Amino acid sequence: MRLPVSFGGVDYLDRTHALATGEVQPVGVDLNFQTLPISELFRRMSRYAEFDAGEFSLSTYLLMRSRGDDRFVGIPVFPARAFRQRQIYVGTASGIEKPEDLAGRTVGLREYQITASLWVRAFLQHDYGVSPDKVRWRYGGVEAPYWAERFEHPTPDGVELERIPADTSLVAMLEAGELDALVATHAPQRFREGSPAIRRLFPDYRPVEEDYFRRTGFFPIMHVIVIRRDVYEANRWLATSLLRAFEEAKLHGRRITHHMDVLAVSDPWWEPELEKVDALFDNDPFPYGFGANRAIIEAMTQYSFEQGLAERKLDPEELFAPETLAS
Repeated sequence: MRLPVSFGGVDYLDRTHALATGEVQPVGVDLNFQTLPISELFRRMSRYAEFDAGEFSLSTYLLMRSRGDDRFVGIPVFPARAFRQRQIYVGTASGIEKPEDLAGRTVGLREYQITASLWVRAFLQHDYGVSPDKVRWRYGGVEAPYWAERFEHPTPDGVELERIPADTSLVAMLEAGELDALVATHAPQRFREGSPAIRRLFPDYRPVEEDYFRRTGFFPIMHVIVIRRDVYEANRWLATSLLRAFEEAKLHGRRITHHMDVLAVSDPWWEPELEKVDALFDNDPFPYGFGANRAIIEAMTQYSFEQGLAERKLDPEELFAPETLAS
């Protein structure tokens, strides 16, 4: 009899789709894959640990574990990664031309704790000398006033962090000149519509991001897969079963996206783009497994601690099921 496991996740077409459809099943598991919006998924997991396993914010996971909340145990599967240099937007009237100009400015973000914000603060500090205490941070709804924090945490020492008024949004404040810049996870709609009041800090962001990868070796991890600890402790084999299934699903998607007789996506230049990506990332932009990712996890634990989110510097090994460390 297979173990029933509820799973909350995202249906990434080239990495998790085969798990979402059931084409790939973890050994010994009857996986009930439920697809949810990211913000809802993370809120339900952090507040209620609603699913047996699921995709989760790595930054929030570090924060929780460092403060004694051990309801989850991780497995070294990282289905979401993203460069974030492209996601800093500035007011065209702000006079901000380079990252160093953000010092002393007022910058909006959805939540201080989210992984995208962690990475932006990290490269601002380590690449441009703008540490978090040099910025006035404001948080709240990005494009709509409604907003609810997923997991409460104290304001880091020395950091100015305030919630924006409940009747406005970060984008509205940026357009009105009430914010100098905005850290987002996607291009705001008003920017996509061509608002003259908003532009990217790095308009030609791809060379900046590629340079960052070449210098650091980091394609920033955003999400990790976690198992509810009570489920894991009762079924310790589940960690390796899920890890292997995620690897299989990723390979399944790779075969589809690399099949060039019929293009898998609506991009006429998909093949040369894949050739560039495979050359830069050694044929796998999304490596799973602990060994392949230890260096970037070590960096993230350091960033979380130095930014005042984690209460202590975590060791990467303590974040993951021991059965998966040799993967």
